[in-house]
Amino acid sequence: MMVKIDSFGVTDQGKVRANNQDNFLIVDIRKTVDILHSSLSADALASRFGAVTARLFAVADGVGGGPSGDLASEGTITALLRYASDTVGCFNSYSHSEAKENELFEKLEGAVRGVHEKLHAEHEGKPGQGPATTLTMVLLIWPRAYLIHVGDSRAYVKRGERVQRLTRDQTFGNYMIGIGAWTDEQASTAKPSAILSSAIGGPELAPVVGLIDLEPGDSLMLCTDGLTRYASDELVASVLKQATTAESMCTQFVDRALSEGGRDNIAVIVVRTLPA
Repeated sequence: MMVKIDSFGVTDQGKVRANNQDNFLIVDIRKTVDILHSSLSADALASRFGAVTARLFAVADGVGGGPSGDLASEGTITALLRYASDTVGCFNSYSHSEAKENELFEKLEGAVRGVHEKLHAEHEGKPGQGPATTLTMVLLIWPRAYLIHVGDSRAYVKRGERVQRLTRDQTFGNYMIGIGAWTDEQASTAKPSAILSSAIGGPELAPVVGLIDLEPGDSLMLCTDGLTRYASDELVASVLKQATTAESMCTQFVDRALSEGGRDNIAVIVVRTLPA
């Protein structure tokens, strides 16, 4: 079933930071074969060539206002765009074979690791921590959404009246909870809890990949922690459940963060899928 995509993204410097190290990207990627003349039916040709339309959505947050965090986040998104535009034509929208999906995930993770290694190489021999960034990205080849996640930016999905978080923050606090060393209450009060346990360009990198099959009417939201420190999961759900536009939802999210103090850069993308 075909769908229409209503998507919008926005970033804001916030009220405290001297510059904006958050970046986002929304792009359509099209690979088609133009048939000039043929005795074959249009249906037969479509199933043979399968014109591919993919959409790439990504947010990245330069870590902690550190050195060149804006360049780290920008470079990560640019590298993933190059990967996607070069390879998406290999993936036929009419079939999602396990081998092709494994190849896709390998290349996605390879692109992330390539940026990670490049950042390390550029900072080698220099004092202190080099530039680093989070990343939350969705490559949508309808109806399948491929996700890659590093750090504490987030992705959510809405289906019907249910809104679910698709990512888990890669922080020291969540790591300690995961190994049973801390309770949720201990993690919420410990100062080191918010330190990233994984970041592109950071000391450790542990990208998480996943996928979800979407249905017409589903919505996605990707954002950096400049929003989620002010927007609870309940607030995210209440905004995504509104029958409005992606642009309006983005505006509401940013306004919320700014009204609560806006102490960090903010980036948010909303994607609505509508029956065609």
